[in-house]
Amino acid sequence: MKQILQNLKTGKMEVADLPCPQAGQGSVLIRTRASLISAGTERMLVEFSKANLIQKARRQPEKVRQVLDKIRTDGLVPTLEAVFRKLDEPLPLGYCNVGRVTEVGGQRSERQKSDVRCRKSEVRVDNHEPRTTNYLEDRGQGIEGLKVGDRVVSNGPHAEVVCVPRNLCAKIPDGVTDEQAAFTVLGSIALQGMRLAAPTFGEKFMVFGMGLIGLLTVRLLQANGCEVLAVDLNAERLKLAEAFGAQTVNISAGGDPVAGAMAGTGGKGVDGVLITASARTDEIMHQAAEACRKRGRIVLVGVVGLNLRRSDFYEKEITFQVSCSYGPGRYDEKYEQDGQDYPIGYVRWTEQRNFEAVLGALEAGRLRVDEMITHRYPFEEAEKAYEKIQKDSSALGVILEYGGGKEGPQITQITQKGEDDLTADERRLTQISENTIRVHQRVSAAESKVTIGLIGAGNFTGAVLLPALKKTGVRFQAIASSGGVTGTHLGKKFGFEESTTDTERIFEDKEINTVFVTTRHNSHARFVMEALEAGKHVFVEKPLCMNEEELEGIKTAYQPSGIRPQTSDFRSPTSDCRHLMVGYNRRFSPHTIKIKELLAGRAEPLCMNMTVNAGIIPQDHWIHDPEVGGGRIVGEGCHFIDLMVSLTGSMVQSVSACMAGDGFAVRTDKMSIVLGFADGSVGTVNYFANGSKSYPKEMLEVFSEGRVLRMENFRITLGYGFKGFKRFRTLRQDKGHNAEVAAFVERIAAGGEALIPFEQLENVTRAGFAAVESARERQTVIL
Repeated sequence: MKQILQNLKTGKMEVADLPCPQAGQGSVLIRTRASLISAGTERMLVEFSKANLIQKARRQPEKVRQVLDKIRTDGLVPTLEAVFRKLDEPLPLGYCNVGRVTEVGGQRSERQKSDVRCRKSEVRVDNHEPRTTNYLEDRGQGIEGLKVGDRVVSNGPHAEVVCVPRNLCAKIPDGVTDEQAAFTVLGSIALQGMRLAAPTFGEKFMVFGMGLIGLLTVRLLQANGCEVLAVDLNAERLKLAEAFGAQTVNISAGGDPVAGAMAGTGGKGVDGVLITASARTDEIMHQAAEACRKRGRIVLVGVVGLNLRRSDFYEKEITFQVSCSYGPGRYDEKYEQDGQDYPIGYVRWTEQRNFEAVLGALEAGRLRVDEMITHRYPFEEAEKAYEKIQKDSSALGVILEYGGGKEGPQITQITQKGEDDLTADERRLTQISENTIRVHQRVSAAESKVTIGLIGAGNFTGAVLLPALKKTGVRFQAIASSGGVTGTHLGKKFGFEESTTDTERIFEDKEINTVFVTTRHNSHARFVMEALEAGKHVFVEKPLCMNEEELEGIKTAYQPSGIRPQTSDFRSPTSDCRHLMVGYNRRFSPHTIKIKELLAGRAEPLCMNMTVNAGIIPQDHWIHDPEVGGGRIVGEGCHFIDLMVSLTGSMVQSVSACMAGDGFAVRTDKMSIVLGFADGSVGTVNYFANGSKSYPKEMLEVFSEGRVLRMENFRITLGYGFKGFKRFRTLRQDKGHNAEVAAFVERIAAGGEALIPFEQLENVTRAGFAAVESARERQTVIL
């Protein structure tokens, strides 16, 4: 399929070829019929992408402060690399989509069911059974349900196929056209701003900014029985507002918004102001306050300067509020991603109910939008459409039309050609199926002993893992990502042959002998088990799994006794054993290796203290979710348990943990963990998230036989009491990622024992579980 992407670093906009997304848990798959370009928001994004770095910094000063903090903790070069990498990520454009449902919440056609074996990549609960949800359930007073073939509106991007959560789409009534429905999302933004302003019949409101949202706000206020004063710089848009019945003030022609407000209200001032403009000046807020009556209210829907003058608000007791997008539920992962609706008795107007209210107004004729459509373009000419909104101020409602009425994206199946018959473009990019595309020319399997299939395309994957893998010379066969955008971007950047949204393709591809898993924690275990059952080597980022039951399932699937892989043409030249590796990179750091060298031949147990200044992660972040991330102790604390296992060469036998606070919570990220080892060593992991960013993030102290080693941030290690050793320093922080990946690849290619014995992987995992149990039960856990 094709999708519109914007590169924030280069300013380039492209209609890119991507694999179609798949409908996962709680989502709806939609083939697009029309979409609306939000001229104001999307023009701003395009202009930002084309600005130079200094201009970008001036427009986002809060981001500059974050960059400066990161420089202080991580150093200049790593920070600049992170900034450029972030800017290089493609940004999907658009959020006003109309189309037909092709799949609802995991329901599949009989043809699809026959093509796909039992899909273990669906979301599962602890017993590994697929979690079922009724996607046809009622939602408040909203639509009764969705089924294949329904026309729906959503906040999906400009793409031929979109996948959206069920709470972010709404069924379109028969009396509303596709083009009218495309205004629903913008109408909901306007409606939410109006709801916060709480207008009553007969009040007079000023609307500052006559873009699409401003004009929709005018319409909605009028439908609510209000008089409206419209303010803008654009005479053509003000004419449209006048045609709607609003009074107008043209600032570019010398009009004064404050004078206009006073003239229209007998000198009292307007009851409220809705600001839908986009400008960096503070003057708009000042004028809005001056235009208000005593105890008036101002709601900011757009983006303007917010250096407020106290006197403007103090004397009149003016109320000011910022409106958040489409309404309650926005940016709440539980609502948007998990589909947990808010009870209508407590939250009358969620974002989805706002969608439905706008659609109802369109159907009843109380909201008319046809006059706002100024241009129409075929989706294939999207670049022309964006040029239009940048160069022509008269461009307002720009509609993209998809497929000329056809039911879906046109897939060019050219893979039946032989490699020698493909053109250069066909070699570069081939649509293999709806869910898989080729991004690079195929490489002969004989050219590499290790062929990679990667699941997950997040920040860590692109920033750390793939650069490390690139250095090893492995063959990149396929990368799988949920939406296809980041996966295809990384596929092009690092040389993967295929990009897919179908994880089954990774497991079924006989040329792939090694699978890397870098997804969210709740999917690690099932992907590990499926890869092992398919006869693959596996590298999974920490944690290995999230509970004992998953660990037992992995242990059964791994069978570390030397059993031959199930795949007959498995490409591991000298070893019959599958390797299972967890991304415990710190044991491969040169600092860890140096410490082990210095402590070699010790006759006494070690005493270790690891302090982790982890930093605050918001409580609504997925890592804190018990079902998704498992909490930071299980999800991140295992790193430091493994580090101590590596230093001692001994297994954890006892775990005693204590958390800060009065009661136990899985979401805790402030805990002290005392580990007892089989060789008598003792280690303490202080995992704290309430420290200062200016303090080192990770510090290790090791006490042994009258000597002390102190390692700080994996950049410097100091020795006390050692003959001939005082310090060891690396040019930059080195947590061992490159060495870890290189060692894993070499072990697969050359054969041999597991890089980390499974017994240690199991022990570290159980110790993490035990830390949580110990803190909860307030007693020591013996492993």
